[in-house]
Amino acid sequence: MNPNHTSNSTRLIRRRSFLKTAVMAGAASYFAPRLLAAGPTGKVNLACIGIGNRGADDVKALHATGLANIVALCDTEMGAPHTLPVLKLLPNVPRFQDFRQLFDKMGKDIDAVLVATPDFSHFPIAMLAMSLGKHVYCEKPMGQNFRQITQMMAAEKKFKVVTQMGNQGHSEANYFQFKAWTEAGIIRNVTRITAFMNSSRRWHGMKVDGLLPAEPIPATLDWDCWLATAEFHQYNKGYINGDWRSWYDFGDGALGDWGAHIFDTAHEFLQLGLPTEVEALKLDGYSPFIFPQASTLAFRFPARGTMPPCELTWYDGQKNLPPLPADFGAAVVDPNIPPPSKGTLETKTLPPGKVIYGEDLTFKGGTHGATLKIIPESKAAEMKSKLPPVPKSPSNHHKNFLLACMDREKCRSPFAVAGPLCQTMALGVIAQRVNAKLAFDPATGTITNHKIANGFLSGVTPRKDWEQYYQLA
Repeated sequence: MNPNHTSNSTRLIRRRSFLKTAVMAGAASYFAPRLLAAGPTGKVNLACIGIGNRGADDVKALHATGLANIVALCDTEMGAPHTLPVLKLLPNVPRFQDFRQLFDKMGKDIDAVLVATPDFSHFPIAMLAMSLGKHVYCEKPMGQNFRQITQMMAAEKKFKVVTQMGNQGHSEANYFQFKAWTEAGIIRNVTRITAFMNSSRRWHGMKVDGLLPAEPIPATLDWDCWLATAEFHQYNKGYINGDWRSWYDFGDGALGDWGAHIFDTAHEFLQLGLPTEVEALKLDGYSPFIFPQASTLAFRFPARGTMPPCELTWYDGQKNLPPLPADFGAAVVDPNIPPPSKGTLETKTLPPGKVIYGEDLTFKGGTHGATLKIIPESKAAEMKSKLPPVPKSPSNHHKNFLLACMDREKCRSPFAVAGPLCQTMALGVIAQRVNAKLAFDPATGTITNHKIANGFLSGVTPRKDWEQYYQLA
């Protein structure tokens, strides 16, 4: 076994003591959040946890703002090929494989943290960071299950830290357009939304009848730390470098990956909150281990004030194309969408996007920052003079976060806003797992008609020495 998988007893005792102190003292009194950069550079002292693949893009984007002083790098596969671009960019920055060691050694030197690890490990890193008064930029989805997201929202409030979820379109044109159009009544009384992601995914074509067999652990990998709060699995390369997204134990599928880029603004500005029903209308290639080959999910949201009930229908799978209006025309595509870490974003059939059905008007849209278009074109021409001005974004998503750490802006996708969006997606994943119609009570946070599905709200019991993170808020 790789020696970096065996924890040093002294280090473990110190870490347990450190975490116990954090739990007992609330730790924010220990390390109060700082809303002004503390370093001599006048920048935000930033630790980056997860520096390969999408994490590398985040590191580069934060560095490019000129507002971050990157003081630490952390990755469970430090030195593996996908980490090398960042290591070359920042060759003299201290490096760690275990985020707990990073906080042990450099906690007082850090103002903020980037969390760009796999979905299932966002929670313990973000919770520890917030409990220590560190501001957090966390990739989407915030947490893997409903309970984790609830606790992350509570920690944001308790420790009074700045947070930003990494759905970067929330700082681009679509955000400001949707906000302006709803405030002006252009988008109103929406009763239906169709959202779709029909590109090829890693698990398409996969057939498994169980977990993957054990393989030798690479010398560059701290497998125990990679697993974090997840249930123990034997190492297999089929779980890492983005392939984790295929597995219920580690990822959130196409919905968790793309929902926050497709219907995030609709969710916020239509005040959808949490659904009362989530129904699996179609599942092709069901598996208890990996995500289905195709799925259609219906999310039913109740009336909110004067706004009517709304049904959002989600379509994924290469051949599971949604019904579209006859006058839909060409799809809306954001040219700035970052490429996936493996393969390409296919647009041969239908690029990912949405259709929003409001009172008198229908809108089509893409993902990320792509703006909505009124359809048909004749109606768009008629409405052109009636549309309100849309302000330009003062900062991209990464810059917005750093400026918020300096108390110069407010984050546009804080956990308080992103949390209910991610919980909605988490409910959709549960519907995929149990292939059923779920009745959800937002007041109690419970699924009332399906005992097994209700159990999935909390996820698995964390492994020994990882349960502390559920006690931090």
